[in-house]
Amino acid sequence: MTFRHFITLSGLLLLLSPLANAEFERKIAIDESKTSSHSTKVNGKKFDYTATTGTQPVWDEDGNPIASLFYTYYQRSKVKNNAARPLLISFNGGPGSASVWMHIAYTGPKVLNVDNEGFPLQPYGVKTNEFSILDSDDIVFVNPVNTGYSRVLPNKEGEMPSKEEQKKMFFGVNADVKYLADWVNTFVTRNNRWQSPKYLIGESYGTTRVSGLALELQSRQWMYLNGVILVSPTDIGIKRDGPVKAANRLPYFAATAWYHQALTSDLQSQDLLDILPEIEQFTLEQYLPALAKGGFIAEDEKQRIAKQVARYSGLSVQEVLRNNLDIEASYFWKEILRNREQTVGRLDSRYLGIDEKVTGSRPDYNAELTSWLHSFTPAINYYLREELNYKTDLKYNMFGNVHPWDRTNNNTGKNLRLAMAQNPYLNVMIQSGYYDGATNYFDAKYTLSQLDPSGKMKDRLSFKGYKSGHMMYLRYQDLEASNQDIREFIKATLPNRTTPAKYQSKH
Repeated sequence: MTFRHFITLSGLLLLLSPLANAEFERKIAIDESKTSSHSTKVNGKKFDYTATTGTQPVWDEDGNPIASLFYTYYQRSKVKNNAARPLLISFNGGPGSASVWMHIAYTGPKVLNVDNEGFPLQPYGVKTNEFSILDSDDIVFVNPVNTGYSRVLPNKEGEMPSKEEQKKMFFGVNADVKYLADWVNTFVTRNNRWQSPKYLIGESYGTTRVSGLALELQSRQWMYLNGVILVSPTDIGIKRDGPVKAANRLPYFAATAWYHQALTSDLQSQDLLDILPEIEQFTLEQYLPALAKGGFIAEDEKQRIAKQVARYSGLSVQEVLRNNLDIEASYFWKEILRNREQTVGRLDSRYLGIDEKVTGSRPDYNAELTSWLHSFTPAINYYLREELNYKTDLKYNMFGNVHPWDRTNNNTGKNLRLAMAQNPYLNVMIQSGYYDGATNYFDAKYTLSQLDPSGKMKDRLSFKGYKSGHMMYLRYQDLEASNQDIREFIKATLPNRTTPAKYQSKH
């Protein structure tokens, strides 16, 4: 081959290589959708539905696409009056978590192939969710930037924004809420859902997200909601530090100890829901004030409180005193079953782990998370590709790169209260698992009590608890109960045609 021929051939290769590789590039489609038809059976009744998988852009102020979000939208077919049918907009948390968790384990038409307590089974995959709320409500599962198949897009020059620019656009409490509100507006408009009653549901950090979205949608998009559902909520900007944080752990400790039969026989012989009110009352009326006294607490009171905390937590009096009455959750996960040489999970204390050493102050790993990734990762990759026919070489990010996350100016709880005050139709429900040690249920109750300090809207706030963990729906019995609680919450918050959104005058 002569030099001239080599140049010609090389030039040809250079010209052909972009064309040859284009279809294999791991890039997200900026704006596309694909709809497939399906049928299912919920609560004994069969019906048809459609599943739309796709991507929809996020635009900047000049109308340029800066990111594209992957979503899955489920609609029941053959509905006579779609305007009256509620739309549930679903987010998970992290921040940096895909919508996979509630999508294929909670409200959607398919759930994981797991046993009745939520533990992995093979072959991996999904099965019909016989309790899905799709019988009464349509659902869209949204993946924020860098989660699932959602991605940041290069600018007009083909360059990716810097990490600092991406943080300002997407990766912070308020940036997240702002761009997602714009995205929701576009989705609702494109799918002709402006007349529909609308609900937000968020899990874990997703509760911060939807709490902020409630006001953002009202104030900037003029989109008013009927309800917000907070699943295993974070603090949503409502502080619970110091003695409050320490005291609020005790009812969770008690629930976990009860589950593992580590309480005294008189408590162990009762149902969990029969003993928790007593423990909650002690926590508020005695334990919290004792912790607030710190090192100046009287010795006799300290001994009395320590004995009661030990009785309710399953720990020894000696261990409670060694921790100055303030037991860290991570220490509890290691200590409660130390004599059995096992640890308990962080997000769900029903899950057991085994550490390299029995000694130590915290578990080596989160037993529940490894179990969940065991089930969820293969299932979502199989389901989207083979059942919904969404095919891409992009990696599905169970957890995406969104850090450092800007947590400053987190007023999402206050914003949710203001949204409720401005919108008499808006109601809030919290769902929590008693065995969740990361966002424990008594913290959730505390948040609910502090959301509206005036008490004027407490009849529009409700709490539901379950004998499971952070993802209560993984347990079969609670999958049924929690979906039914959502179904009833939505039904109860749909005003009839003659009920105006207004407050009645007090005479």
